[in-house]
Amino acid sequence: MKRMSLLVALLAAAPAAMAQGSKPLHIVVPYAAGGAVDVVSRAVGQRMSELTGSPVIVDNRPGGNANIGADAVAKSAPDGTTLLMGANGLATNVSLFKSLPYDARTDFAPVARVGYAPLVLVVAPESPAKSVKDLIALAKSHPGRLNYGSAGNGSSQHLATELLRLQTGINVVHVPYKGGAPAITDLMGGRLAFFITNPVEVAANIKAGRLRALAVASPKRLPMLPEVPTFAEGGVAGYEAFVWWGLFAPAKTPKDTVAKLGAEALKALEDPGIREKLSALGAVVDPLGPEAFDAFYRNEIDKWGKVVRTSGIQPD
Repeated sequence: MKRMSLLVALLAAAPAAMAQGSKPLHIVVPYAAGGAVDVVSRAVGQRMSELTGSPVIVDNRPGGNANIGADAVAKSAPDGTTLLMGANGLATNVSLFKSLPYDARTDFAPVARVGYAPLVLVVAPESPAKSVKDLIALAKSHPGRLNYGSAGNGSSQHLATELLRLQTGINVVHVPYKGGAPAITDLMGGRLAFFITNPVEVAANIKAGRLRALAVASPKRLPMLPEVPTFAEGGVAGYEAFVWWGLFAPAKTPKDTVAKLGAEALKALEDPGIREKLSALGAVVDPLGPEAFDAFYRNEIDKWGKVVRTSGIQPD
């Protein structure tokens, strides 16, 4: 009887033991802790761990314009235990850098897109531009006189504004900064004409009246700033620019493993808590599975490659 009781106890404990003994999933974040990509990774990773019963470890490997962390994942074992939380820089670095230690087109298998945060165009309250049309008209009437800020050459702000320049034909001057904060300070101080950036960086100043938002660069209005029109509503059809996040596996990871990881990530993103946390970052949770994400990713490489080549942008 004692032997039977012991056998029942061992069988009952087996699933828990298997879960505890399973290999952890490492999500490599090629940026420093505390930033948007890190916050997104930890939120998604925690929920995936809860759903699968396996530990998920977030591994920050910043540096090299996100190329250090990306290279580490590209060269890791394709066994489904290591993923990269990539962002838009993974697609733009293809054109910004003459040589990379990995091939962004062939060394990764897209697993799942988490979502995106559309950029927002802001001006100082004293600006005569009350709309996108006003700003474009102002720029065209004063070619080479209006300046705009960015967080550095090749940053999302720089690329987004160059895309606007190419689409509208305006002639504006780029002023690179070491981060978005000093650019915002100079914009509020009247030393910049406009700034296109992540909504989280400027939402508080918009609500406080220290900045005026003219448009968001997405197909639909942003829940965080529902009163701000889209660029299309402002007369610039087809203009879209946003930061995005998504999981990638090493290229040779088996397709069934990629599909399984993608399904787990998409399941995690159904959680209301995660959606609320990411919404606070100005993000639109818009998941895509492996195939759809792969198509999106390759389109991003092509789209921003054209902007980089046409504008002659060089990284800092």
